[in-house]
Amino acid sequence: MINMRWPGFFPIVGMFMKFPYPTIRLCLAVIVAMLLLTSCGFGYYWQAATGHMSMMRLTEPVEDVIVAAQTSPQLHDKLVGATQAVTFAHEQLLLPDNGSYTLFADLGRPYVVWNVIAAPPLSLEPRTWCFPVAGCVSYRGYFAQESADKFAAELRAAGDDVFVGGVLAYSTLGRFADPILNTMMSMSDYRLAGTIFHELAHQQLYVPDDTQFNEGFASFVEAEGIRRWLLHRDDVQSLCRYRLEHLRQRQVLEMLGEIRMTIGGVYASENSVAAKHEAKTASLASVDVAYERLRATWDGPPDFDHWFTAPFNNARFAVLATYDDDVPAFAALLAQSGGDLDEFYRRAAELADEPASERRVRLNALLEAATQVSSGTSITCPQSG
Repeated sequence: MINMRWPGFFPIVGMFMKFPYPTIRLCLAVIVAMLLLTSCGFGYYWQAATGHMSMMRLTEPVEDVIVAAQTSPQLHDKLVGATQAVTFAHEQLLLPDNGSYTLFADLGRPYVVWNVIAAPPLSLEPRTWCFPVAGCVSYRGYFAQESADKFAAELRAAGDDVFVGGVLAYSTLGRFADPILNTMMSMSDYRLAGTIFHELAHQQLYVPDDTQFNEGFASFVEAEGIRRWLLHRDDVQSLCRYRLEHLRQRQVLEMLGEIRMTIGGVYASENSVAAKHEAKTASLASVDVAYERLRATWDGPPDFDHWFTAPFNNARFAVLATYDDDVPAFAALLAQSGGDLDEFYRRAAELADEPASERRVRLNALLEAATQVSSGTSITCPQSG
């Protein structure tokens, strides 16, 4: 599985969770109302409501966990770093403060939810599901892996390419104070900080029905936030490691992007369905070979082997497009804003207010003008492949 973060996984949470523990009667009333507005069934909303409430019942103040005698040194240090990152996010990255990440919950499992992504057998466009508040998104999330696997099996039986991904964190889009979770503790310190920046970015700006815009914005804020965070801490070693990791991730994404373009060309061709399936199979088989060739050029870790433990298909390519295609556009937007985050957020909000077609035109123009995110520092890192 690829570790993921998704905004608005629980899209109805902000509609009724004004307080941590609403009554079941209120939950039921709102869920029934949702059924009148969406195509998702009662069971889906019920598992979302009860799953989120069960998680919130496990929370306790982060400050209490930090000073508790039974807290391990490793967890103590992670939570101290997380609280410092939250403060930095509010004060330096100008991200919203609604009380998120002041609570901690140990769920006793490696992921908070499992998301299901699907795409038709000869298309790279993901299927979408529509919800109140979050709008139409290209995934459905479940608190129980068994439920996610069951839904995935139904989609596969209908002929779709399907991917089930474990999720380390999600955002309620500022309508509720999101907690820090044990699922986030497996990350490196700067990736943990980046996850907090990413999720708070969804609170800063979110456009219903445009997952690619939302993820591009949040992923860029995450990357820029990590860079500024490590500079703020004068953590040269981590900054150099992050740069190398970022470079290699870009190389992997470029490699996968080339294969995705090849597959997209196959699907758009006038070839027969059988010929398209044959070409698809050949292209997908080339993924592991291409990665091993790229990996051989690297001198030691970090690597991205965990991305390739599951076979690639249309659904997995759709996930990568959703998260990364617009990141360079937002890098260009920050450059045009003179590196000023306040101005960057203002311009991003203007983009968000545009009709979808106009927004895409402006993003494409930004992509053409895109430049690498400047390091903003004279720090020299060791050369590595």
